[in-house]
Amino acid sequence: MISLHVGLAVATGKPHAGVEAEQRGKSSDAAQSLPPSALSTAAQLVQQAEDHYQAGQLTEAIALWEQAADRYEQDGDHLNQALVLSFLATALDDLGQGTQAKSAIEQAISLVNAQNPVANREAAAVLAQVLTTQGERQLVHGQASEAFATWHTAEVAYRQADDTVGSLGSQINQARALQSEGLYKRATALLTQVEHSLQNQPDEQLKVTGLRNLGKILRLVGNLAQSRTVLEQSLAIAEKLRDDTPRSAAKVSGILLSLGNTIRAQGELNTALAFYQRAATTAPSLTAKTQIQLMQLSLLVEADQRADAQRLLLQIQSQLTNLPPSRLSAYGQINLAQNLIRLKGKMAGGVKEPGEVPLPPKFFSVAAQGLAMAVQQGRSVGDRRTESYALGTLGNLYETNQQWDDAKTLTGQALSLAQSINAPNIAYQWQWQLGRVFCRGTQLCATGALENATAAYTEAVKTLQSLRGDLAAINPDVQFSFRESVEPVYRQFVELLLQSDSDAPSQENLKQARQVIEALQLAELDNFFREACTNVRPVNIDQIDPQAAVIYPIILPSQLAVIVALPKQPLRYHKTQLLQADVDRLLTQMRQALRPTAFVEDQLPVAQQLYTLLLKPVETELATSGVKTLIFVPDGLLRSVPMAALHDGQQYLIEKYSVVLTPGLQLLQPRALERARLQGLLAGLSQAREGFAALPNVAVEIQQIEAELPSQVLLNQAFTQRSLQTQLDSTSSSIVHLATHGQFSSKADDTFILTWDGRTNVKRLDQLLRSREGKLNPIELLVLSACQTATGDKRAALGMAGVAVRSGARSTLASLWSVSDRSTALLMIEFYRKLGKPGVTKAEALRRAQIALLHQDDYASPYYWAPFVLLGNWL
Repeated sequence: MISLHVGLAVATGKPHAGVEAEQRGKSSDAAQSLPPSALSTAAQLVQQAEDHYQAGQLTEAIALWEQAADRYEQDGDHLNQALVLSFLATALDDLGQGTQAKSAIEQAISLVNAQNPVANREAAAVLAQVLTTQGERQLVHGQASEAFATWHTAEVAYRQADDTVGSLGSQINQARALQSEGLYKRATALLTQVEHSLQNQPDEQLKVTGLRNLGKILRLVGNLAQSRTVLEQSLAIAEKLRDDTPRSAAKVSGILLSLGNTIRAQGELNTALAFYQRAATTAPSLTAKTQIQLMQLSLLVEADQRADAQRLLLQIQSQLTNLPPSRLSAYGQINLAQNLIRLKGKMAGGVKEPGEVPLPPKFFSVAAQGLAMAVQQGRSVGDRRTESYALGTLGNLYETNQQWDDAKTLTGQALSLAQSINAPNIAYQWQWQLGRVFCRGTQLCATGALENATAAYTEAVKTLQSLRGDLAAINPDVQFSFRESVEPVYRQFVELLLQSDSDAPSQENLKQARQVIEALQLAELDNFFREACTNVRPVNIDQIDPQAAVIYPIILPSQLAVIVALPKQPLRYHKTQLLQADVDRLLTQMRQALRPTAFVEDQLPVAQQLYTLLLKPVETELATSGVKTLIFVPDGLLRSVPMAALHDGQQYLIEKYSVVLTPGLQLLQPRALERARLQGLLAGLSQAREGFAALPNVAVEIQQIEAELPSQVLLNQAFTQRSLQTQLDSTSSSIVHLATHGQFSSKADDTFILTWDGRTNVKRLDQLLRSREGKLNPIELLVLSACQTATGDKRAALGMAGVAVRSGARSTLASLWSVSDRSTALLMIEFYRKLGKPGVTKAEALRRAQIALLHQDDYASPYYWAPFVLLGNWL
């Protein structure tokens, strides 16, 4: 029996085109694998079922597979019966019939195990495929660890069946499960092993498929450059082997689509569009072409190429009417409607609040008719997932058109369906939508609707929290966008909690708003790493430091809100009515004013204006409460602004308080520094490398820090990834000081430090720094003394927070921009001198070092001392 190779069907919470996701089992191969004497009605039924399944006609496929399974049972062919039952389980699961799917897969496993797969290669091959299907179901339902174990067993079975490609596919699937659990290091190691094995395979079709699947999962875990390289190799081999068959064209088209998706994730939109166009041109069927064009349309809308988008939209609409009724055509109608709604926002001059600008009548009619058809198709075959998507999107359409009652009814129906099939990754969207509809798309929710809206948003955020791992590993092929589909849920909920006509929000609402904004910070980091980044534990600030206050500045669409937590006092709140665009403009001006050539008269007005917005209303309370440390949980562009440089008209903030940044108190590991045990690992580059300029003062910096702190030193040629790993693994240095070029970016791939042997991106750095976990004491302080946030990247400081959280260090000291290496050396040397004094916290040591520079004429400008920020534990 020839084994079937289960493709990489990444489970997602949104309808997708279907081309990118490979089928989880190919029953047409099953028919071909039967011995000649067994070619019978059963095999024909399997083939017919496969054709229906590929066309998205799930009910028809299920009926035929059930008949085939009965026929094989009558013939006593239990292996093919088991195989068909696994296909049946996949289709049943697609329809949301989880109980029946579970029963089918369990029966299949039982049938195969009775055939002694350990000694029977044919039985081992079938068992491997059945287990692959079971693992897929487990991952879809959030059981990542169970899926990993199942796929590991499948790998063993594939090896028993002497199926190399099957075992490699199982390893790729195992990496998916590890990624979903947040075990990036293990997932990466496994994928590296798979790539090495694939490279040793001959240039045949199985290698093409393996490389394509590998390229897709590499994109999923965020290794975009490697994903592109692997997919380009897959494409080159596929084109070399290409013949005139539709199957060959489908492979090439699918790889082109995968490349388009990876390149899109890299931000090269025009290049991605070109690959989508090639994929559509190569597609062997109208269905495949239409599915690819839907991806192309979403990118045209995203890139605001409205004229091209409208032309393609009309073409897709015409093609969808010519497709036979199926799940694929239903999802096509849903995706078309979603893009129409997004296009409406672009035509209205940007993304508007729901309901601000009605959809043009012709667009509304097209979308409504298509969605009604999709609802009917889903309902007629019992496909509750499709019906939920169609109803919810139709609710969104009515919401956009300000038809609130219809929107509420349809969204409620969609939510009930999603909950009935235990699909939280769909349900949160309709919970969020209900919250918006209750408030009728307005910024100030009417009193009567406030309770219902708050309840809906609360459930949406709870659902998102439960989906952390799944959302982190979500598939970008389904047009998932964190900034469109997750971030607004949190921000709108915070805005709802803080709304008030006159009185301040209640203490309960302020506490919840603080929790929600911290949850957003954590979700952003998950999205940055494309995996759940850390286990969190809320911390009571009063129990850590009774002389610290926490400041939560929150940027909302029409206001800048600030929540202040003072020790042993009720939360305080103030706001300023300012559009987000105006806040962003002010913060950008602040950064620009801190350039080295700026005059004081350019710097102080904007620094004072920002101080007035953030701290002036609580200035007296801060002064009388005995607070010495201000902990900022910055939001948005505020992460890129040095709070130390705020000015009250008399002095800089750093002259009054120590300043700390943190993504949230739930990420802190509170513990005072044990000075008696301080020792360092100092590494740096003073010579020019990889196109980066020399940093001659790095050698001086390291030499003088070594005089203050017992240390191991890695300088220039000695500073490689391997030597850093060796030192981290063999010494219990509590401080790791890296004086080298580096960059923080909003993309993990572009966040790196420079070693002698090349760039080390944040995920590799994470592996290096965490390698000693469980063996040696954790790193107390990680210092990155010459790194900077990426120019022109408004969310670049997210990379800094990512390094801080993922390094395993209790505290991280880094710089928002690259400063003269001489002034950096002076600041760092002074920092270590102060850190060694009894009773001086890390935050206070940094404050004193910054003030020391501030009082030197050559370095009095905030440009030199302000960019250094402490993240995490300040004690």
